[in-house]
Amino acid sequence: MSNDILDRLAEVLESRKQADPDSSYVAALYAKGLDKILKKIGEEATETVIAAKDADPEQVIYETADLWFHTLVMLAALDLKPAQVLAELDRRFGLSGIEEKASRAQ
Repeated sequence: MSNDILDRLAEVLESRKQADPDSSYVAALYAKGLDKILKKIGEEATETVIAAKDADPEQVIYETADLWFHTLVMLAALDLKPAQVLAELDRRFGLSGIEEKASRAQ
């Protein structure tokens, strides 16, 4: 189910690349450039941390959805797909975090 949602959202985000910035929030983000998208990710990450520190489950879910959404916008802006991130997570599955980090240092 989650892959289906990510794939459907990725298709919509891709289609917004051609949309009029006045007609779509995502198209407006693309028009403002990668720096604006990255600033939104930072903003949403901060809001997610605050919600978690407040131990407010409903807000944590809401802010995490915003963070994931804006991260997906970033991926689309860079012509990357959620499937590529999922493949990397799959590659790491079963590795200890210490092993995975050591493999990147080589």
